Amino acid sequence: MPFPDLVHPAIDAYESAVTMPADFAAFWEATLAEARGMGGSVSIVPAETTLKLVEVFDVTFPGFGGHPVKGWLVLPRNREGRLPLLVQYVGYGGGRGFPHELLHWAASGFAYFRMDTRGQGSSWSTGATPDPVGSTSQIPGMMTKGVLDKNDYYYRRVFTDAVLAIDALAALDAVDPERIAVCGASQGGGIALAVAGLDARVKAVMPDVPFLCDFPRAVRIAGRDPYLEIVRFLAQHRDKSAAVFETLRYFDGVNFARQSKAAALFSAALMDDICPPSTVFAAFRAFGGAEKILMEYEFNNHEGGQVFQEREQMAWLSSRFF
Repeated sequence: MPFPDLVHPAIDAYESAVTMPADFAAFWEATLAEARGMGGSVSIVPAETTLKLVEVFDVTFPGFGGHPVKGWLVLPRNREGRLPLLVQYVGYGGGRGFPHELLHWAASGFAYFRMDTRGQGSSWSTGATPDPVGSTSQIPGMMTKGVLDKNDYYYRRVFTDAVLAIDALAALDAVDPERIAVCGASQGGGIALAVAGLDARVKAVMPDVPFLCDFPRAVRIAGRDPYLEIVRFLAQHRDKSAAVFETLRYFDGVNFARQSKAAALFSAALMDDICPPSTVFAAFRAFGGAEKILMEYEFNNHEGGQVFQEREQMAWLSSRFF
């Protein structure tokens, strides 16, 4: 297939036209304060597995609106002292899956947590967290759920859940609150960028082929869903384009990247027609942290680097946290 987006040298010079709303910080501060004010308790229950070298816990914590959110916490069984924490967010349509699916982080000495994504978890992996909030009319999928109002938009709830996951875990005896990192691929990468921009406790972020970045460009050039959900919505709601893109400014990974001071390891795939590489470059160029690296996979589509990138991540993060 031909390259679907900008290539070098044009992609190196590309900068997003996304602007940050004047009340961006205030909106998110109020959102998180409201969610934390709901209270609620964290449940951490040992899970029954056949795994011998790690301990697995079924975690439920209060997210946005106090709604229960699930996740798996995996710890190396033989450990000493507090461990660095890695929180992983999952791709669009997926859920937390099964605890035996990703063991390399616990095997590398990390406390590893994989958060469920509310209302998802049936497209390619399983989930156990509903989204009990209703919506105005929407295209099937999550991208236009409540998109006409920033207060109702689906990702307001998801990003809040993602920050509150750190609240739930940072005080555990097994976790070192000074060594917290977040990661994810595609949607998970977009969520990780949001958390890195909202929570100064995050010292490192690893977004792979991140989704939810540079919405105005992505919606107009992406070749496949999920961005095309927004296209189909606007094809019917012809008079709502300005309102939709105004809402999306509050959820754009470019704006969260501008706020973050964490160290960052990005990846982009130059043949990606789901998350166009120029949108990843836009978030990378905007990223506010002093240390940032972008790995490129020139001949890959949205699968990106996969195990090659995981190898890079483990070496990069271990060099900072151990």
